[in-house]
Amino acid sequence: MNKTIYLKNRPEGTPSLSDFELKEEDTPSPDEGEILLKSKYISVDPYLRGRMRNSESYIEPFKINEPIESNIISEVVSSNNPNFKEGDHVSGMQKWKKFQVSQGKGLNKVDPNTAPLSAYLGILGLTGITAYLGLDKIGKLKEGETLLVSGAAGAVGSIVGQIGKIKGCKVVGIAGTDDKVQKLKNDFGFDEGINYKTTTNISEAIKKACPNGVDVYFDNVGGEILDAALENINKFGRVINCGAISLYNAIETPTGPRHEGTLIKKSVLMQGFTIRDYVKDFGPAIKQLATWLKADEIKYSETIVEGFDKTPQAFLDLFKGKNSGKMVVKI
Repeated sequence: MNKTIYLKNRPEGTPSLSDFELKEEDTPSPDEGEILLKSKYISVDPYLRGRMRNSESYIEPFKINEPIESNIISEVVSSNNPNFKEGDHVSGMQKWKKFQVSQGKGLNKVDPNTAPLSAYLGILGLTGITAYLGLDKIGKLKEGETLLVSGAAGAVGSIVGQIGKIKGCKVVGIAGTDDKVQKLKNDFGFDEGINYKTTTNISEAIKKACPNGVDVYFDNVGGEILDAALENINKFGRVINCGAISLYNAIETPTGPRHEGTLIKKSVLMQGFTIRDYVKDFGPAIKQLATWLKADEIKYSETIVEGFDKTPQAFLDLFKGKNSGKMVVKI
């Protein structure tokens, strides 16, 4: 039997398992021009929370009682499409199903001999591309600058910091446990780390870790940590708004400090982006990331949860900080 995970309810505040529904269904058969895919690895990402709201965004919201989707690595188990053969592995936006049919549109072949399949959801997938292009297009790092990263032990943040070191910058990461802070320094080469959960004054902690101020801030969390980073930003600083996980489950829009004066006085650029803004640049980004990976200049971290049925819980665990690096479900 096939299995599919549906969105049952639109969450109010933090999602729960009751917002998902697992159904058993018949396994489909491919028609002419179609392929049958078997899911191997499912990516769970914080941005999926936004798609659970019925509101306008940069991507269409999920519909109630329809399957959730995200980036998935699948294996072609049968093919009626001349562009794909049995045994091929592909990456692309797919439904949370164990088996599904596709015409092959939007799917890219990936090579398990070049890198582990799960890496194509992380360092060689949208995660790595997000880190690389956010820094390249907005951050415009210069050697000797100070780069501050929030959510630094996460999938994007850990790659951002390593790219910063390759570029010759001082890199400071913010994470939520002492173990994660140590991992930043020992495994990923960060110069300093801050545990925001045990720090009583995050602005002072940033000031201490970044005595020359912050030139580039790569923001994955928003909220109070963004406020503290802006209190330490340098003249002509750049703030890259990649994510705001601290706000994703908020029922009301929170009000914080007004930073317009800082942005004006210090000529600060603060720019949000989604990876879809730079689709034409994906190829060069993946090529550079693959080069660094092959040369062992960059490492990646994964938290792998096994079992299709565990996908909703793996997603919920993102908001509890239970992942180190990329959160992936192995089927």
